[in-house]
Formats: sequence, C-alpha cells, structure tokens
Amino acid sequence: MHPTWSPPNDYQNRPVAVLGAGVLGRRIGCIWASAGYNVHLRDPSPEQLTAGITYIDQEVSAYASKTGRSPGKAQPFTSLEDAVETAWLVIEAVPEKLPLKISTFAELSVCAPADCILASNSSSYKSSEMLHKVPEEVKPRILNMHYYMPPKCMIVELMTDGFTSEDIFPFMVERCREGATSPYVARKESTGFIFNRLWAAVKREVLTILSEGVSVPEEIDAMWETMFIEGRSMPCKMMDQVGLDTVAFIEQHYVHERGLSSEKTVDYLTKDYIDQGKLGNKSTKGGLYPPTQPETNEHRILALDVGLAAPTATTSAGTPVGQILSFTPDGKQHSVLVDQQLLPDGIAVDHATNRVFWTNMGIPGRLDGSVCSASLDGSDIRTIVKPGTINTPKQLTIDREGRKLYFSDREGCAVYRCSLDGSELESIVSRPQGTDGPSDVQDWCVGIAVSRQYNRFYWTQKGAPKSGKGRIFSAPIDAPPGVLEKESYDSELCILSGLPEPIDLEVDEERRELYWTDRGELPLGNALYRVKLNDEGRPAGKPDIVTRGLHEAIGLSIEKSGDIVLTDLGGGIYRCDRNGKKEVLYSEDGRAFTGVLSI
Repeated sequence: MHPTWSPPNDYQNRPVAVLGAGVLGRRIGCIWASAGYNVHLRDPSPEQLTAGITYIDQEVSAYASKTGRSPGKAQPFTSLEDAVETAWLVIEAVPEKLPLKISTFAELSVCAPADCILASNSSSYKSSEMLHKVPEEVKPRILNMHYYMPPKCMIVELMTDGFTSEDIFPFMVERCREGATSPYVARKESTGFIFNRLWAAVKREVLTILSEGVSVPEEIDAMWETMFIEGRSMPCKMMDQVGLDTVAFIEQHYVHERGLSSEKTVDYLTKDYIDQGKLGNKSTKGGLYPPTQPETNEHRILALDVGLAAPTATTSAGTPVGQILSFTPDGKQHSVLVDQQLLPDGIAVDHATNRVFWTNMGIPGRLDGSVCSASLDGSDIRTIVKPGTINTPKQLTIDREGRKLYFSDREGCAVYRCSLDGSELESIVSRPQGTDGPSDVQDWCVGIAVSRQYNRFYWTQKGAPKSGKGRIFSAPIDAPPGVLEKESYDSELCILSGLPEPIDLEVDEERRELYWTDRGELPLGNALYRVKLNDEGRPAGKPDIVTRGLHEAIGLSIEKSGDIVLTDLGGGIYRCDRNGKKEVLYSEDGRAFTGVLSI
C-alpha cells in the first residue's frame, strides 16, 4: 500500500512551475495560467524564456475564454531552485534526453516542497525510468502528465510511475479540467500513452501499406478523412458494430499470414468477450461497450406525463398518477414504463449503466421533490435524492464525461449537480432567498443543459407567467459555486433576456446551436427557439423561432437524425425538422407531457 497522500497545502494560492519554455512548455504554462494559477516558467536560455513569457502574455486571454477564470501571471526564471521554491506542481518539459530528465528529478527531489507533485511531460520515457536518483519517499508524488499541442488539442494523459499514490489521479483530473483540458488516465504504466500506442499502430500499418505498394498517401488520407473524421467512426464502437466474433475471425487470418501472436487479440477477445456471449451491438449482452438498451428494445421515445390532466390529478394529497411512457418512434404504440410518480418533469438516460433518471417536482412549497432512477425496462426503481432535500426539481441532464447529473430546482431558485448515485449533491447556482422563502419568481430556475465542447452549463429562469422577462444564463462547468452567488451574477452570466417564458434547453454541439422551448404568450410564446453559438458558447446573433403552435411547450430532445421531438402540457408529442416542419406523433386529452427523450 502507498502511504496516505493529501493534496498540497494551500495549492490554490501557490504557483505551477513549468521547466522548459519551448513550444510545448510555454503552451502548458498558458493552460495553467488560464486556470487562474500563477506560473513560474523556467529555462536556462534567456531567449527561450523571453519568447515563452511573451507567448503566455499574448495568448492567455484566449485560453481563459474557455475556463471562465481570471488568468494568473507568468514569471520567468533561469534558476530551477527559485522557480520551484513554493510550487504545488512542477511539470518537467525539458529536452527528451533521459540523463537530463534523471538529473532534473534528482534535483527536484531536493529543492521542491515536500508536498509538491512532480510530473514529466515526456511521451518517450516512462517516469519510472527517471527515478534512479530519487528517494523512495518522493516516488509516490511523481507521475507522467503528457500534453499534445494546445490549444488545438486540449487532451492531457496521466500515468503512474509505478509508485504514484492512487489518490493523486482524481485530484489532478479535477485540476486539469480547471484549465479546460480533457484528462485521460492510463490504468497502468505503459511504454507509450494511450494515444501514442494507438497512433503507433496506425502509423506502422500505413507504412506497411505504402511499402507493399497497396496504396498511396493521398488515397489513405482521403479514406481516413471520410471514415474517421467526416464519418466520426470510433475504433471500439466500430468493432462492436462489426461484431467481435467477426473481428476475431479477421484477426485470426492476419495471425496466420503474418506469424503474429494471438495472445492479445484473438485470445483476448475469445476469453473475455466471445465465450461470454458478448459479441457487440448484435448481442443483448453488449460487447466492448455495455448493451445500449435492454433486450428487445429499439429506438424509442420516453415521455413524462406529469399527471395534472388526469381525472385523479395529484395536487395536494392522494396517490401520485405521474408516469414515464415509452413510445415507438412513430408514436403509434406506447407502454407505461414507470407509474405512480409525483409530478415527474425532467428525464435523462445513461447508456453506460442502462439506467433512466428523472425528477419528481413534488407538491410546490413542501420541499418534497426527488430524483429517481430505474433500469431501462422500468425495474429496480431507486430514489437517489430523497424528499426533504430539494424543492421543485425540473429539467434533468447528464454530463457523461464528468459522470454527473444536473437539474434545476424551480421554487428552490437553484441548479444542482450530483453523482449518478445521488451523492456529492451540490448547489452550483443559488439565487438569493428572503426570510419567508424563495425570492422573486424571476429567480426560478427551470431548464438545464451541459456542453463539454464549450465547458459550460446553461439554465433558464422563466420569469413570471407570460411576463416576457425570461432569461437564459451560462457559466463554466468548473466555476466554483460561490462565483454564481455574487452581485455580478446577472450582468456576467445572463446570455439572453427579454424572452417570453423559456423552459427546457438542449445544446446541439455538432451544429453549434442552443435550442429551447418557450411556453409564453402568443405570438412569441408556445414555440421552439434556436440561436447560433460562437466559439465561447455564447449567442452569435439573435434567436429565431423554429416552429410555433405548441400548447404550453415544455420538453425537447434532439435526435441523431437532427430532427427535434417536442412535448406540451396539452397532451401532444411532436417531431419537427430544422426548417420547422412539424408533425403530431401522439395526442391525447387527459395527458400533460413535460420532459421527453429520444433514445
């Protein structure tokens, strides 16, 4: 067992030291400065140092546009000892010469603070190869932390040195996200990082194809662009689509023809997947990925009937009558997935766990709202945020990368975030409340959407009914909760105002658009709206109405085809294209639909 590890003391107020002011070193420094940390940039070359500091000073504002933080300051150092004296993190980005890296870590072991995390940006060497002169007690604080080429590629890979304390990794993942990077953790020490090894295999086979005269560079690149860039094909998902038994059959042919070992290809697939019936998308047990839907399920629409239009509608007492309904894509057939829910409103599905999540508003004013989950067949119902904690939870969404649920609380005037099991519940938007309860209806939070592409979340504050004072807000995902409670809240975070009555939201990252339903007064309300987003995830122009004629519009869900599914309290479910052409999928008196999701 590794010794107990704790985060560096007062790290928020200590600098990050970057050793090496070359092309990559200065970009690494710019990332950490954009996250709000002061940066000590060290290089023995005065010319490199000057160029590095100039780069950070000129570019940090552009980097910080994705973090939402006030940038830190960059200072130059030629002395390693002075640069790292108070640092909480040191990133080695010196030339790829192993003796130089060994001597650098030996020196850092002596002069860096005893709680400082030491990282190597090397992609050529494992950090364990640099530890020959490092004391045993220092090794648990050392890891590889490899960047590619920011700001074009904001991926960073983290990997153990074989001794690294496991607790460092979740801590560093969160710190990396503060700088708008996407961190990936290698599960074990490896010669080459995840992407390095993937690229090595592609590169090796491309060169083999060229050397054998099978193709030419222009054709290879054109096929790659069509398949993997335009087609957005991903290797593991593609194998599941083909079928793992077929993949193994093809690989077996290569094994025989080329005299390769089958241990880590055919044998691995056979033992861990095929023998267990995990053949990919054609199997109910899934493949490399878990099954995306329960057995016998195909594409469908999940819609919430809040129950307010039912003959026995629950308003203050009695058995709840809200339901989750499952519809065929054409809306002609449906079944009840979950029954007896207390005013359900928001819905989301996590395909990684095959569970559906939803909010129950409860009776407004009673603090009896809840968040629940179930298997996709409606079984195994769990209450993950119990009544007594939140007021009136509304739209719900999932940050799949961060493995978090986000939902708005209307009367609670708040936006919440929690883990998928309901733990780590935190209020990330909290509007002022008076001594007698919730503040003005202007502060009621309703819709919620999360975009990892923009590193932001969005929410609606609908205002009073038919008031024309609705607003949409946005903030960085990693912004500390306290930032959203300052007086500057409205002026800095409000991105759209003067809307009739905005309700549910969804971001279309591929098309860089924000959509929302509006249940306000005609002629501007009861409609689906859209606005283009710029590179910072803020509106780029004025909103336009996509389609009208809804009856108290509530839910929306963007399908893979690009069409949009909509619901309203009038009991209707609709599908419209991006030109606003709308068709009725389902309509029934006695229904009042809120959230909707096309899966």
